[in-house]
Amino acid sequence: MILQVHDELNFSVVPEEKGRVEAIVLEEMQQALQLAVPLVADSGWGDNWLEAH
Repeated sequence: MILQVHDELNFSVVPEEKGRVEAIVLEEMQQALQLAVPLVADSGWGDNWLEAH
């Protein structure tokens, strides 16, 4: 992880690890706390922040 801005995390990932890192991060974020309402996380990819959205 190279940056956190409010509720976003920014990672620098080699292309071969994209799927693995995405699965780990989403799992950890969504299971961080058990609530009555499920926590939902999503991801985006790009060469810059604009492309990732």
